[in-house]
Amino acid sequence: MTAVLADALGAGAPPGPALARIAIDPAEVERDMARLVLTLVEFLRRLMEAQALRRMEAGSLTEAETEALGDTLARAQEAIVSLCRRLAIAPESLNLDLGPLGRLM
Repeated sequence: MTAVLADALGAGAPPGPALARIAIDPAEVERDMARLVLTLVEFLRRLMEAQALRRMEAGSLTEAETEALGDTLARAQEAIVSLCRRLAIAPESLNLDLGPLGRLM
């Protein structure tokens, strides 16, 4: 840890609740960043899926639009799973702990 970072974080003082949850492993930074990005992509995919279902149930989509949305969302899910496999990330680990608000998904 650099001296500037140590000063900013209050080196010597016990970590506060927010800092106690931060686990920084320099060897895993790229994988952790990939997990965060994939989590956000999966969150957006689920939001789009929920919106598509609402529109479908409301009857505001044609049959062709429904089919296209289904194909697109299925391909997006396949891409996320494929990237997880390549990066050795468990798809079920794609989530964020939002503290008192609970889990993102």
